[in-house]
Amino acid sequence: MRMTPDLTGHLRSARAWIGLGVLAPLGLLVVSGLMLIDLRVDAWDKAAQTSRNLLQVIERDIAGNVEIIDLSLRGVVDNLSTPGFSSVSPALRQLILFDRAVTARDMGVFLVVDENGDTLFDANAIPARPLNNADRSYFRAHRDRPDLGLFISEPVTSRLLGVPVIVLSRRITKPDGSFGGVVQASLKLTYFSRLFANIALGAKGAINLYARDGQRIMRHPEIAGAIGDNVAAATSFQRFVREGSGSFIGSAVRSDEPRHHTFTRIGDLPLILAVTLAPDEIDAEWRAKALVIGSIVLILCGLCAGLSLLFGRELRHRGRMQRELARLSLTDPLTGLPNRRRFEEALADVEGGRITRDEPLSLLVIDVDHFKAVNDRYGHAVGDEVLKGLARCLLASVRHPGDLVCRVGGEEFVMLLPGAEVAGAQRVADTVHAEVHRLGLPAAGIPAGALTVSIGLTGTAPASAAHGGATDLYRVADAALYAAKASGRNRTCSRSAACEGASGENAEAA
Repeated sequence: MRMTPDLTGHLRSARAWIGLGVLAPLGLLVVSGLMLIDLRVDAWDKAAQTSRNLLQVIERDIAGNVEIIDLSLRGVVDNLSTPGFSSVSPALRQLILFDRAVTARDMGVFLVVDENGDTLFDANAIPARPLNNADRSYFRAHRDRPDLGLFISEPVTSRLLGVPVIVLSRRITKPDGSFGGVVQASLKLTYFSRLFANIALGAKGAINLYARDGQRIMRHPEIAGAIGDNVAAATSFQRFVREGSGSFIGSAVRSDEPRHHTFTRIGDLPLILAVTLAPDEIDAEWRAKALVIGSIVLILCGLCAGLSLLFGRELRHRGRMQRELARLSLTDPLTGLPNRRRFEEALADVEGGRITRDEPLSLLVIDVDHFKAVNDRYGHAVGDEVLKGLARCLLASVRHPGDLVCRVGGEEFVMLLPGAEVAGAQRVADTVHAEVHRLGLPAAGIPAGALTVSIGLTGTAPASAAHGGATDLYRVADAALYAAKASGRNRTCSRSAACEGASGENAEAA
């Protein structure tokens, strides 16, 4: 059975929609995946940019304050060698040396100590408060290294204030080049606490200020034991020192947990500032967005797939209905046999070469004898049963799967036999007569043998269908049928000659 163009189109549409139902969600997932990847990249870029901006602001503030303190230290060193300095009053000497440096916020103690570490001048007291700092690291460093310049100490506790500070100091050199002491200014660590306050870096994030030798000067947020801790051996810190500035993902300085480090050296100072963020916290906001977007995408994909499947199922159902309608349009509703339309399609297939031309083809046209009398005597219901019985007889007479039995109208039937020569078709016709002879309807009072059929038979030689044989096939067989009727019925006639003999006897046209 050939499919109609509409049916083929529906099936193609069904496959297209099913394919779309698969491809559309996949495409949506791919696009959403790319978008989520882009959002994650943006989250990391944002974190890196925020860290760089934060470092820039803090680095400028620290560098500016250290520069101010260092200028004050340089001024004290210069003023100590001013002519006549030793002859002025203690109050004036203090004013000359320290001016207003001691008023700076978070400034601790500003002192001048001699070569023995004893206090000579104190910015906050006249006379200077007694103190010896010879044991401090900065004092020893200046004593042993004349070219040291500005020195920034590790965090220490101020002996005068009792609070943690770092000490910035410069060497005092006597006119003969020998060590003459140290001028020092302490900066309270509260300066860094205030500077870092209100900066939120997550539960695992931190801002760290290190000396170049690995001493941790400050950490925000503060944790016990962090200040003064030496991390020089940490792989991440060694990279800070080696590269000077930049960012990377590595382990934390005191654990193997991954961290995103952004770091920079503060000017020309031996200080390193680092902002550390936890990757899982950088991803936290992205994960929340990914969860929402992913849920929406999955819901949409599910809806799309579901609707596509429903639509595809509906199209398949419609296709089945179309196929059934196509089958019914080619089927005789009474007998269930193919109808005249199907027979004409088969002839067209022969004409168009869709049935092979390399084999013979035979056609039988069968008609029930005196069928009108059966209808008049027994009624149309019995007549219908006779036609159904004849259909069964014809189906029982065919021998090959390709044989086609059709009801072409009223009590007329055809049998198209591809591959059968006339002699083979004659044998099929004999079988039909024998089957019909056994047909009876006892309930209606029709005994076996009471019904007969007349058959017209014709055939073509191989390849003759290609030269118009199929067009004339039915016409010749129908003419043979009329010859059978005219010869007394209940017989088979070939071609158009008159038939001789009684039931089951066949005559060949001259």
